Amino acid sequence: MKKSVFLIAVSAAVLMSSCASKKDLVECQTQNKSLTESLQSAKEDLAAKNARVSSLEDQLAAQKAAYVALQGALDKSLTNASQNNVSIDKLVDQINESNQYIRHLVEVKSKSDSLNMVLTNNLTRSLSKEEMKEVDVQVLKGVVYISLADNMLYKSGSYEISSRAAETLSKIAKIIKDYKEYDVLIEGNTDNVPIKRENIRNNWDLSTLRASSVVQALQNDYGVDPKRLTAGGRGEYNPVASNDTEVGKQRNRRTQIIITPKLDQFMDLIDKAPDAE
Repeated sequence: MKKSVFLIAVSAAVLMSSCASKKDLVECQTQNKSLTESLQSAKEDLAAKNARVSSLEDQLAAQKAAYVALQGALDKSLTNASQNNVSIDKLVDQINESNQYIRHLVEVKSKSDSLNMVLTNNLTRSLSKEEMKEVDVQVLKGVVYISLADNMLYKSGSYEISSRAAETLSKIAKIIKDYKEYDVLIEGNTDNVPIKRENIRNNWDLSTLRASSVVQALQNDYGVDPKRLTAGGRGEYNPVASNDTEVGKQRNRRTQIIITPKLDQFMDLIDKAPDAE
């Protein structure tokens, strides 16, 4: 009996010792994993910082090179100025004149853009919802484009102005007359389907005749000064959509009223450019 008790006691001690060792092993493995992860994180952080240092060094080197190049260019400019007996004050005056000219151009463009926006807003407000479905108004690079669908402007297969177009043209004519400082180009455009009429040779003829009809209507019916008007045709060679679909062809069959500042305004700017020394 005593021997059995002794054996049980020894077995229990061995088992408890084994459990304790296993627990310590698990704890050691957990700590080792945590330390390994911390080490890897530290390595990655160090690598990122080294890359940042390297990038900053490259930037510093580039800035130093740019500074040296700028200093060299400045020295060369000063040497050239000295050789040509041009004073620093004169160089400054020339720069100021150039800056003044640039400011003048910006002011003129700003004024032109403002007038164009007012013109566009006045026109779109005067058109009805139904008219706006067939009239597209855009301002691109300081120029106002009014695009009119051919089925609204002309009789079918013709270059004669239809009665439907009268009210719309009268509204456009009023805007044109209100802005006397602008010139007006009427530009006809067609799709790529050949015209089949004895008195019209091709789409060049058709587009030009349609533009001419609009010009004469603006002059004769609505009192626009003909000196401000120009008629031109571009045939099928200025498409805004593919001619492979009926919708595309319909978009290409259009007449554009292009309103631009008078050319002499730009010539005046050229005359005011500072003289080159």
